[in-house]
Amino acid sequence: MKTNLITREGFLQLQQEHDHLWNVKRPEVTKIVSWAASLGDRSENADYQYNKRLLRQIDRRVRYLRKRLPDLKIIDYDPVQDGKIFFGAWVEIENDLHEIKKFRIVGPDEIYDRNDYISIDSPMARALLKKQVDDEFAVSTPQGEKQWYVNTIHYQKSE
Repeated sequence: MKTNLITREGFLQLQQEHDHLWNVKRPEVTKIVSWAASLGDRSENADYQYNKRLLRQIDRRVRYLRKRLPDLKIIDYDPVQDGKIFFGAWVEIENDLHEIKKFRIVGPDEIYDRNDYISIDSPMARALLKKQVDDEFAVSTPQGEKQWYVNTIHYQKSE
């Protein structure tokens, strides 16, 4: 089960994606499909087949977003969070080998195309919740348990 939490920026991004797909991309592709269909034989018409498939992908994504967006709960920064790791925190952690990782804990809908975001549902995020700077914590990985230390915590203040 995916968590329904999302940052305000993530929510606005999904809304913009929906609006772009519905108001810009879909009408463009629909025009191409209509034009390609008017050329006659569709069985060997690559433009028609490709754009028809693209239209199905757009519709699938729009349906998903329309179903998902109303269920999402926007979590804004709250000064009460300062000093501890909660949803939306930017965190820097380090292990005994001095490997450093920096990332932000966000909702599962926000992690795509981002290497610096991890889902609140991930084992790492779960292990980090409520930790403070200099806390040590363990994360279970397929290679066994790993020890990490919290170096820094900060939050992106919403405008």
